[in-house]
Formats: sequence, structure tokens, C-alpha cells
Amino acid sequence: MKPGLILLHIGLCLGVTNAANASPPNVIVIFCDNLGYGDIEPFGSTLHRTPHLNRMAKEGRKFTHFCVTAGVCTPSRASLMTGCYAQRVGMHNNPRDGQVLRPISPYGLHPDEVTIAEVLKQRGYATAIIGKWHLGDQPAFLPTRQGFDLFYGIPYSDDMTQAVGQRIGERLRGNEWPPLPLMENETVIEAPVDRNKLTQMYTTRALQFIEANQNAPFFLYLPQAMPGSTRSPFASEAFRGRSRNGPWGDAVEELDWSTGQILDQLVELDIDENTLVIWTSDNGAPIAKEAGDLSRGSNLPLHGRGYTTAEGAFRVPTIMWWPGTILADTTCDELATTMDVLPTCARLANATLPDDRIIDGKDIRPLIMGDAEATSPHEVFYYYQTDQLQAVRSGPWKLFVPLSNFTQHPHFSKADIPVDGGMTPPLLFNVVEDIGSTTNVAEQHPETVERLLKLADAACEDLGNRGQPGAGQRSPGRVQSPKPL
Repeated sequence: MKPGLILLHIGLCLGVTNAANASPPNVIVIFCDNLGYGDIEPFGSTLHRTPHLNRMAKEGRKFTHFCVTAGVCTPSRASLMTGCYAQRVGMHNNPRDGQVLRPISPYGLHPDEVTIAEVLKQRGYATAIIGKWHLGDQPAFLPTRQGFDLFYGIPYSDDMTQAVGQRIGERLRGNEWPPLPLMENETVIEAPVDRNKLTQMYTTRALQFIEANQNAPFFLYLPQAMPGSTRSPFASEAFRGRSRNGPWGDAVEELDWSTGQILDQLVELDIDENTLVIWTSDNGAPIAKEAGDLSRGSNLPLHGRGYTTAEGAFRVPTIMWWPGTILADTTCDELATTMDVLPTCARLANATLPDDRIIDGKDIRPLIMGDAEATSPHEVFYYYQTDQLQAVRSGPWKLFVPLSNFTQHPHFSKADIPVDGGMTPPLLFNVVEDIGSTTNVAEQHPETVERLLKLADAACEDLGNRGQPGAGQRSPGRVQSPKPL
């Protein structure tokens, strides 16, 4: 067991029947890849058919201000697993790969970090990850070394194939990348795996895990590979060509089917009222360049694309479902984050949390249960692009801080940058009232700008900024002489 764990005896006196159940709930986290805010019907899509997610929202609770902590895969997943900003755990950027881990990387999530799986195993949970890991492909970093009893899936993104590696060549050791491996625990069982079948295969294995563990508490982390990073996502034969939006729509509609299979099984096994299901995405959709082209997803009505610090990258469609505990057909408009999943699950299970380190996530049980007086537990939320702080949110306000050196600004084009090479002006948006971030109100609210700039300074001291380390940062894991799987 990892050091610094203390027992937290916290009751669930929220006035909702199942919340106080002595039996700890099962937890399922379904984590889509690059699926945008506007890609499913409960969040406004009129293009993709998602009847099972419609049902999930009707029977559960939508979160309209649920944020990830990065606009890309690896750091977003690190935050979910550890309850921390990726900058806190050193998984935001590295000298070899940048912000997204590649095959044969010497870097990965540090073995001393405490994951959701490790926290819940203390309470006797069976734990499984079925899907995409992307927190290190070397043995020391695999899920089986981070609290998971079972790993069935791929170690990194499905677009990191041998063919792509050959095009990259010697850079990033691309010429050594293996065929895309399907793994069971620490063994490659198929290579290359058929990417068209990933959603189907993950669903089948998830159903098997749920059935096998129906009589004991379990944690299932289901990070789907789709819609993914490729320009033409994959889907099984039953779904290819069925949607009105090409391969992207096919992949989204198959994800909806997968979710329906899981919800139906929970009901059939009569464990639905003791199972919390969280459905969300690792970041927003990359979106196409042409307005109106939804072939690479939609973040509407939010502004911006994935891989940035725009709202369209950080705010993701989120639905939580727990029959008998979560109030049906409700919506939460308060700020919550993927970092909150770990501390919330720990308290639901009456498990332990580390007391020897900073955990950035908060307990959001009141928001989940629909407490009428509940507000966001986050005074401030930070938007980083790799190691650069670009924006800060507090309450309804989001401030893009002045920048002088950046590769891509979510709101400025090169033509808009001051010609004298100076700082960009601050941009302040009320992201509650102005959902599309259309109107900069910095001049009308100078006191808010000043307050958020002070919060930004605190973030830089704690989590670092532009190559300057922060006092509260921890190191990533690193191995010598990494080898291909």
C-alpha cells in the first residue's frame, strides 16, 4: 500500500435513500475520446442519433459545466485517475514526447501516484480498465501496476500505429513502433488489433466484467477509443454507414449503443440502484476548419476546438446515472471537473485518501445528488496549454490572461495579435450567460480582471508556468531503456 493514507469516516447525510446505503456503490466511468459538447442529443445534437444517452439523461442528471483539465489525451486522463491537475503530477509535458505520450516513451504516470482504482481497492472493489490507457506503455506504468485487477485494451491512442511510426521515422523512435497492440493485463494478445471492432470488443468485455462481479462492489473504467484522433473514426460493420455524419457519426452512434448495453445489463442484474455511471469525454472535438462541417465533431454552442484552452476543449458533455439516488431528468449548471471523481468516489465508498500530497479535486456529492443549496466547490479553475497558463475561471467568469508567447490562442488569430509584439489584451467572458464566449467584457469589469489575474499568479507559483516549475509540482515516472511492446 502506498504511504500517507488516512481513514475518512464521512457519512452521506444528503437526504437521498441510496446515498446512505451501507453497501458501497459500484462505479462505472465511461470516458469517450475527443467527443464534443454538441455531439450527442442530450446536449443539442440534431445530427447524431443517441437514444440510449437520451434515456440516461432522462433518468439521470446532466452536467453542463463539467470540465476536463486539458484539451488532449494524456494529461486529461492523468487528472481523472489522480484527482489532480496534470501539471501537479508531471503529466502535462515532457522533453521527449511533449504533452501526449507516444509508444516506447520512457515517461508515464509515477508509480507513487494514487489512482481511483487504488483508493477503491481498499474497500474490496474489483477494478478493471477496459479501453485506452495512455499513461505509459512500459511495464512500470501499466494499469496493473496502478491498482487495476484487469487491463483489456490498448496502451495508447489507436492512431499510434506501426504505419504512422514508419512515416515519423527515427524521431520519437517511430521506426520501432509496434503494430497497434491489444493487451490483456501485461501481455499483448493481438497485434495489430482491428480498430473497427474496438467499441464492440470493449463492450463485450465490460459486460462480462460486470456480470462476474455483480455480487461485490466494482469499479469499471471504460475509456473508449472512439471517435478518436483520426480523421476517419472506426466503427463495426453494424454501424458503418448508418449515421448522417459519416464515420464520425457512425462512431458516436455505436458509443451510444454500447452505453445502452451497459445500462440494460445493470437493470437486468438488479444492480442499477447500487451503481453510479458517469459518462463523459476526455476533451472536446477537434472540429473541421470549415464552418458547418461536423465531420470531426461539434463543440457547439461552445466556442473553439479541442486541443486548446477554449471552452469547446475543456467543457465536455457529462451525464450521471444512479437510479433511486440521482434525481431523474435534472441538470447541474455548477462547475465540476474530472478531478472531482476520485475524492467523490472515495467518500461514497468510505475509502481513504492520501494525506501526504495535494489532491486538487473536490467532493461533489451534493452536486450529484441535487442538493438545492449546492454550489461548485471550486473557487478557481485553471486552463493550461502544456506548461503555459492561458486562462482562469472563477464563478461565471473566465479570463484569458495576457500572453506574449504562445503557439495558438483560442480567440486570437495571428492577424489579431498586436503588431508591436506586445502582450495580447485580457479577455473576460461570462461563460454562464455568454455560452459562446462572444463578448469580451474586460473593460466593463476591471475589478474582476484584477482578481482573476491574482489567482493566475497563485497558479503559476503552485503549478508552474512557461518552463518555470511550481512549488507544488511532482515528477512523472521515468524508466531507463524503454522497449517496444
